[in-house]
Amino acid sequence: MRTLIKLVGLTVVLSSTSAMAVDSVTHSSSSSAIKGVATQNADNTDLNTRDKSGDTLTPQKQPNSESDIDLLAAVRSAIVDDSSLSTSAHNVKIMVEKGVVTLRGPVKTANEKARVEALTRKVVGVVSIDNRLDIDTN
Repeated sequence: MRTLIKLVGLTVVLSSTSAMAVDSVTHSSSSSAIKGVATQNADNTDLNTRDKSGDTLTPQKQPNSESDIDLLAAVRSAIVDDSSLSTSAHNVKIMVEKGVVTLRGPVKTANEKARVEALTRKVVGVVSIDNRLDIDTN
């Protein structure tokens, strides 16, 4: 089981590396790209702009302690295993630092946002959650 969790964690790290290459393209910023606000462009374009400022924790900058990687993999598994969630919800950004889980990215509905947080809260080892998920209004 531990090997499976590490493999999932490695997959997340590799996915984050691919996302970093995509994020290197400059996009215009939007004032709607703030914590937990519904945005017109829930495709992450505006939201990724805020990540470039250096003020927010990103998957590429999170610590790599074994406990944080294991916790991230467990949270990702809990979210991906819920087939009621959209593809957007399955692909939210998850950062973990000393047991504090930060969730960012677009989800389809307010209920989905709450569901992702509830699934995260159920994972053993989660100290607290910073839910910065945005609701897709398209």
